[in-house]
Amino acid sequence: MRSSILRALPVVAGITASALWAALSGAPAYADGVVNVVTDRAKVFRIDEPADTIIIGNPAIADVTMHDRTTLVITGKAYGTTNLVILNKAGNPIIDEVIAVEPPAGSVITVTRAGSSYSYGCEPTCKPYLNIGDEKTFFDETYKQISQRRSLSEGGGESQSGQ
Repeated sequence: MRSSILRALPVVAGITASALWAALSGAPAYADGVVNVVTDRAKVFRIDEPADTIIIGNPAIADVTMHDRTTLVITGKAYGTTNLVILNKAGNPIIDEVIAVEPPAGSVITVTRAGSSYSYGCEPTCKPYLNIGDEKTFFDETYKQISQRRSLSEGGGESQSGQ
């Protein structure tokens, strides 16, 4: 008999030992050569030498925006790891670090029904949450609603949902 399984992520899920140590000790989140970023959140990353070229290994996992030549903003886009390479004007590497993108700790639950997954962000109430691996129709409809809401907030017209 198949039944729904509610799986809540524990508060420490998605927090690596180095990120936890960094948070507790006040050390930078990239202390051990790993830059820890949470999905859908941005992190400021500073370098000592001015950057000329920024390379992100897999832009589907993380995005990097240059604020100025020594300040970057890294945004987590999907769970996983990739790398960040920063070159100076002479083409020499300044930084070659791993970026680990993790889910928000403790705020996402996944409901599994008949082998299909449905994710919800639950801070403070549960709402659909885009998560890789979710059932296709659920994912597509959630994405459509998020896109429509973003369009409305940017002055892009009326909602097409008919609600």
